Amino acid sequence: MTTATHAGTGDVRRRPMTREEKRVILASSAGTIFEWYDFYLYGSLAAIIGAQFFSSFPEATRNVFALLAFAAGFLVRPFGALVFGRLGDLVGRKYTFLITILIMGVSTFLVGVLPSYATIGAAAPIILIALRMLQGLALGGEYGGAVVYVAEHAPHGRRGFFTSWIQTTATLGLLLSLMVILGVRSVVGEQDFAAWGWRIPFLVSIFLLAISVWIRLQMEESPAFKKMKAEGTHSKAPIAEAFGQWRNAKFALLALFGLTAGQAVVWYTGQFYALFFLQSILRVDMFTANVLIAWALILGTGGFIVFGVLSDRIGRKPIIMAGCLLAALTYFPLFKAITAVANPALDRAQRSTQVVVTADVKGDCSFQFNPTGTAKFTSSCDVLKAALARSSVNYSVQNAPPGTVASVSVGGTVIPSYDASKLSGADLKAAASGFSKALNEALAAAGYPPPGKPHQETVKLEGFFGVFGAQAFPLVLMLTYLVILVTMVYGPIAAALVELFPTRIRYTGMSLPYHIGNGWFGGLMPATAFAMIAQTGDIYFGLWYPIAIALMTFVIGVLFVPENHKKDIFAEDRAAG
Repeated sequence: MTTATHAGTGDVRRRPMTREEKRVILASSAGTIFEWYDFYLYGSLAAIIGAQFFSSFPEATRNVFALLAFAAGFLVRPFGALVFGRLGDLVGRKYTFLITILIMGVSTFLVGVLPSYATIGAAAPIILIALRMLQGLALGGEYGGAVVYVAEHAPHGRRGFFTSWIQTTATLGLLLSLMVILGVRSVVGEQDFAAWGWRIPFLVSIFLLAISVWIRLQMEESPAFKKMKAEGTHSKAPIAEAFGQWRNAKFALLALFGLTAGQAVVWYTGQFYALFFLQSILRVDMFTANVLIAWALILGTGGFIVFGVLSDRIGRKPIIMAGCLLAALTYFPLFKAITAVANPALDRAQRSTQVVVTADVKGDCSFQFNPTGTAKFTSSCDVLKAALARSSVNYSVQNAPPGTVASVSVGGTVIPSYDASKLSGADLKAAASGFSKALNEALAAAGYPPPGKPHQETVKLEGFFGVFGAQAFPLVLMLTYLVILVTMVYGPIAAALVELFPTRIRYTGMSLPYHIGNGWFGGLMPATAFAMIAQTGDIYFGLWYPIAIALMTFVIGVLFVPENHKKDIFAEDRAAG
């Protein structure tokens, strides 16, 4: 069976895919698209979900809790990788990722029917967080199962091409979720969508679940796993063997630091951080930002397949490392160009107005790293820096004597801050209101757009095809370039990870570093970037986070990660047998 399936490289590259090979890719990719669709729905609708399930709290607090629930899904992904990776190496690939898709799909559907806080009280947010954690656990096992299943069916010499179809699924899942949300919004209207229409995308997922489960039930187990199981060479303790023995653990570390960490930050920057930057920093309205990203995804997604095929010819490492290096070299000029096109008024104000913060840097200023959203920054310096960061203001900092109350000079106008820890009640409210009013007036006089509102010069679309306008089209091209970088690092990585580990521990060995890289290195990016922006007074300074991680991966990858694209991944199994 192995010899027939994994024929010589020259033969399989010339022949078309068989019907069975197409079914394998379809079964794995379709299910994984639906899983990512389920996962992204919550992130896209976090604000509305916060209003439904955390309505007993003030608006700012409920948004924090909604994002915490979303983050819970990311944090548990590595644990899902361990649980389902071990199961996949013990009992098989097919049945394990049948379990993961059932857990994911049912959890998502239940979010759509879960009563709100107003109906069942505190039980609503508790159940919601539990469902989010189940989604994260399932996603932690889904990706590894799909990739291993496809790779172990792929002919020798075509693993990059076959597994690249799986790599399209995260982007297609994001695109599908955006399209469904935008479609439902346009049909039911904003008011009804916020009241009940948000449930429709979650409920629709039950039909996607039924289709994907039906497709996967038609498939056979991986031939490599069946052979290994029949010969009794499968691992009895996959976790201990994968991470407790140095000969395997070193490859897990290389996979994390030399491949997935850099891939993760490039991936998050090109899709999620780009969306965050447009909406939160440049204050582009939600519809326009989503449509711009959607078009970039549509135009760039084919790159996953292109680079997957190319990796079969020249190797995985050159493409992944090139993507990391290009990202590190081009992020700063590219995001500055995005600002100039998307919000010209903000760009002019940043260039023409000098803003200087004067504060006791050591005693009054904190590094506002807040990944959970629960930390409170109340000093006069922190209050001032957070306000400037929210208004996308670039500023410099001058140190002041200890005990000095922080202040900011905007084009010569000085506005003092306040220490929120020393005030309460009406005094705190009055201080906050007076400070915000004075700061906003000074910024407006300097040409800064009003905070929280799109400026008249900010790019705005009236329909899905408005991207062909003079202001929007250059943005789509720049965002598409970011997506192409994503496809460079992400398209070949599944094959690269599969080739690092033997069949007996492959599911476990590749899943954990993948999900730590993407769930933690990638997932922490928004909080880290905002803290870096607030600390330095530079809206682009947060880009140093993905740049530093990408450069780390480039160096480690080039020096230490082996190139295995010509490797027969079944040779070790035949030797062990």
